Amino acid sequence: MSDTLRLASVNVNGIRAAYRKGMGDWLENRGIDVLAMQEVRADDSHLEELFGSVEDSGWHILHDPCNIKGRAGVAIASRVPATAHRIGLGGADLQDSIQSSGRWLEADFELGGKPFTVVSTYVHSGEVDTPKQEAKWAFLDAMGPRLTELAAEREYAAIVGDLNVGHREFDIKNWKGNVKRAGFLPRERSYFDRFFGPLGENVIGVDGTEGTGFGWVDVGRRFAGEVDGPYTWWSNRGQAFDNDTGWRIDYHVVTPKLAERVTNYAVDRAASYDARWSDHAPVVVDYTA
Repeated sequence: MSDTLRLASVNVNGIRAAYRKGMGDWLENRGIDVLAMQEVRADDSHLEELFGSVEDSGWHILHDPCNIKGRAGVAIASRVPATAHRIGLGGADLQDSIQSSGRWLEADFELGGKPFTVVSTYVHSGEVDTPKQEAKWAFLDAMGPRLTELAAEREYAAIVGDLNVGHREFDIKNWKGNVKRAGFLPRERSYFDRFFGPLGENVIGVDGTEGTGFGWVDVGRRFAGEVDGPYTWWSNRGQAFDNDTGWRIDYHVVTPKLAERVTNYAVDRAASYDARWSDHAPVVVDYTA
């Protein structure tokens, strides 16, 4: 990689459908160096067909499909090959217990001669008082130790993708109506209080629990400031997109040193409902060494 890297992340909501609706045109004209995708819902052969062979297109593809066909799936496409990659969160036993198949893919690159790890992750959506929510709690629990390990191993690391939690009231247009729903539960939001809390300091979460801050940075909130949104997902129901009644649930969660290297942050919201190729908008961030 050069001294500037454009990293984009997006939940494609089924990559074959996204390409039929125009994803390829967006990608061709956006100057992306590394693209992290979630909810790919495809086989390796589908990705090669869509992106083309590396000889023809220049795209190197890493993919972790879900072991349940038609579900989840994460991938990373890059203009240069990764120097290494890892699949799944935690050891083999933990990966099975937290259902991390198709939800956590790490790839190592370089930025300005320094190691730079990109993680494409798709956190469980959850559903209150069901096994789906238990899986989400377990996944969020497992993220903490890996954040600590990555921060200790390198200065530059970015965990990007659909984290399925609106951290603050700024992050959901109708937050008052969602405080008892998965995606904005106080307990979920408290994980993010700790993820973004000062490193090593005691953090009191919005649910009243205490924990230790991990010191990572929410690029979107730091760049946009204390404003509503910018939202990254809109329900297909009603007029949510047209009214901008959205959720900001797609993140770039980065180490402090990498946060200092951000020169631009953008949410590529479609011009109209009909122009969308996913119910999520890509989050595009430029990092300069």
